[in-house]
Amino acid sequence: MESDFWLERWRDGRTYFHQTRVAPLLQKYWPSLSLTTGGRVLVPLCGKSLDMVWLAQQGLRVLGVELSPLAVEQFFAENALHPIRHESAQGQHFVAGNIEIICGDIFKLDAATLSECIGVYDRAALIALPPEMRQRYVQHVYGQLAADYRGLLMTMDYAQEQMEGPPFAVRDDEVQALYAEHSEATIIDRRDMLDKEPKFAERGITSLDAVVYRLQGKR
Repeated sequence: MESDFWLERWRDGRTYFHQTRVAPLLQKYWPSLSLTTGGRVLVPLCGKSLDMVWLAQQGLRVLGVELSPLAVEQFFAENALHPIRHESAQGQHFVAGNIEIICGDIFKLDAATLSECIGVYDRAALIALPPEMRQRYVQHVYGQLAADYRGLLMTMDYAQEQMEGPPFAVRDDEVQALYAEHSEATIIDRRDMLDKEPKFAERGITSLDAVVYRLQGKR
């Protein structure tokens, strides 16, 4: 999607994708990754997700990346955090405690920054991108993370012809093809979510699965 699409969503308050609680599937499966305390975890296209607060509470250093200045400002204001700001070629950095958010384009993150991340939590990034952008995104981000990184990826599986994304359907065969070069992607949970997502049913979706992958770098 073009950047203006997401910036307009935030300006207009059309952010139904934002969750007002920490994702239960994150809380259930993240501990199994056994990441080192103090390790850096990437949260791409983070919005103002409360999941970042939870990850920081687990003793991790969180690095979020978000295009919308409104989302970043709202995150810190709503969580009563007072960030220190600085600029770099990657964007504007907001830092408060164990949480840093770069307000900028995910494709501007450099190799040095990505290679410091031993973990990744991708709940909203891959499914936000159309097919023609997903390969570039996965190669740029996951291809440059720490060689033995671990993480969680969450996708949606539905009949794409029933609804125009985002969020887009990303089936398992595509996930395996996208990640095969540098990562192992293993399904650890799949569940029917249609009854909990009435807005999707209203848009014509007849079946909706939430899928959780455990990711492991293999370079």
